[in-house]
Amino acid sequence: MKIVVQTLLISSLAVVAFASPSAMAEDTKTEVEQTKKPKKITDRRHPDYVRCRSEPIIGSLSRKRRICMTNKEWVEYTRTGSRDSKEFVDDNQPGFMMTP
Repeated sequence: MKIVVQTLLISSLAVVAFASPSAMAEDTKTEVEQTKKPKKITDRRHPDYVRCRSEPIIGSLSRKRRICMTNKEWVEYTRTGSRDSKEFVDDNQPGFMMTP
């Protein structure tokens, strides 16, 4: 009985040993593919080019916050800020009061 268990154990280890190099090779291939970095974007007008800028923190004279976004995100950020400020000004404009 002991010999049968040892034989089964050795054969199962042999199967794992022969199967693992191919699994390891696949893992290294995926690691190599993952470590390949995408080509860096150098065109400053490209929508995915990342721009960073510093904005002052309100209430502090010296602290600044660094914000980094892509060009597409900066466009949306600017549009949102402009829309919000326009709504604020429009809401506070004096006008005709509607009477029922």
